Amino acid sequence: MRISHHALSLALLSAAVAAPAAAQSSAGVIPGVEVLLSDSLHLLKGKRVGLLTNHSGRDRNGTSTIDLLFKAPGVKLVALYGPEHGIRGVAKAGEKVGSSLDSATGISVTSLYGDPKALNADTFKDIDVLVYDIQDVGARVYTFQWTFALAVAAAHKPVVILDRPDPIRADRYEGNILDPKFASLVGQYPVSLRYGLTPGELLKFLVGTKRIDAEVHVVPMKHYRRSMWFDQTRIPRVNPSPNLRTAESEVLYPGTVFFEGTTATEGRGTEDPFTLIGASWMTDHREIAAELNRLKLPGVHFDTATRTIDSGYKFSQQTIPMIKIHVTNRNRVRPVELGIRMLRAIYARHPKDFQWRAGQIDRLAGTDRLRAAVEQNTVDALIKEWDADAAKFKAQVAPYLIYR
Repeated sequence: MRISHHALSLALLSAAVAAPAAAQSSAGVIPGVEVLLSDSLHLLKGKRVGLLTNHSGRDRNGTSTIDLLFKAPGVKLVALYGPEHGIRGVAKAGEKVGSSLDSATGISVTSLYGDPKALNADTFKDIDVLVYDIQDVGARVYTFQWTFALAVAAAHKPVVILDRPDPIRADRYEGNILDPKFASLVGQYPVSLRYGLTPGELLKFLVGTKRIDAEVHVVPMKHYRRSMWFDQTRIPRVNPSPNLRTAESEVLYPGTVFFEGTTATEGRGTEDPFTLIGASWMTDHREIAAELNRLKLPGVHFDTATRTIDSGYKFSQQTIPMIKIHVTNRNRVRPVELGIRMLRAIYARHPKDFQWRAGQIDRLAGTDRLRAAVEQNTVDALIKEWDADAAKFKAQVAPYLIYR
């Protein structure tokens, strides 16, 4: 999918190359918002600023980017924009969030989620520059980065990205490249499922490959390395969305998210979604866990559990058997393969009980070939194809990387 506006102009700050490991600060990684305030406010001074952010946009002391820019000298913050879950990050998945006023600043907040009419030039007519500061999860199946990409395409305004880490390492690529026929808000452009990029690098890639035309400035982090997990950055953790509550759930998410497109549950309504997979009919969960353990998938161990599901989710208020995934070595986990193998193991034992939510699974997978492979027991071939896709994507993004 290509969006064409004005002539492409890509400007990166000269400080975009991360410092060598030897120069790492004992204070850890400094996020883009703090770098902006220390040496790059010239990008915003004298301009009407619109900010797309949520609860994860904050400095290391916990002060929100909204408040930081509102008080920054010479910066005129005039509009706020919110993604899925709202600007404060508390709305449930898929819940429509209306526009409002920010109580602390009195600035209008426009929700860009769930309302296609909001993603047009008129929404951004009163700003001179669009700033983005949101922590994502490094997986294609997420709405934040695609809401931003669509906003950039609609706004026709210069963009400043306050960069943040890829929490599951920015040097790992896994899964297929999305087929544009299945583009949606959980996968808008042809990138791999685990895409190994920071938010700034992702938009650099989309602009550099002419999928979006925009003038983009990335305010880079300091002291960031591609091999870092989020906890190694020493930036205080904030759950990026309500159902991603642990580092373990984030690393599994690119594969266990597939279960959103099935009649089994991905663990929403439990204490740790995306690490628990179950269904009322999965009474053979011990046998399934044993079968999965025999596959010796790297970095994980499968156990059994029973959980009572909160109201409002699949199997609401039922106590059901589940499989619990334990990450034993996060550097070895291949979450996409894990998700595919789990789908096949459960489908093979429950071809009638296990059903697809066809439109949803195809959007999540970015293809209709995952369903076919699970049903026809050709997942080995599919995994090889998707590994080739990931290698191809790694080569495609190489010119757009900011950090070492």
